[in-house]
Amino acid sequence: MGCIFCDILDGKKDGYFFYEDEHHVAFLDKYPIDVGHSLVIPRKHHERITDMTSEDVGNVFSIVPRIAKAILNATGADAFSLGQNNGRAAKQIIPHVHIHIIPRYNSKGTVWTKRQISSGDELLELAKKIRSLI
Repeated sequence: MGCIFCDILDGKKDGYFFYEDEHHVAFLDKYPIDVGHSLVIPRKHHERITDMTSEDVGNVFSIVPRIAKAILNATGADAFSLGQNNGRAAKQIIPHVHIHIIPRYNSKGTVWTKRQISSGDELLELAKKIRSLI
């Protein structure tokens, strides 16, 4: 079975990228819990964080603060949550290591399960805005 995130990295599926470096990318979640919900992933496929070296884990997490700050500024969110699941029992849907950055808004409360579908135009515009703030 193929990996959706690898397909996004290979350009076979759409991805709304706003950050890229040699080893990582960040893009908007197509089914966000809230506006600005984003994913940070390593380019190299690893199913679980335990499959990675400690150095690689540290490297992927080291870019999260800069990306989260740009997302907060772009969306006007009040705070954010981080999520990182490993394995089906932990509700990891895509078997490729990824870190969720989920903006949180005082006016909405904190919801973990509600998903909404954004249009491609909405995602493209938000990705551009976040990219300009990194």
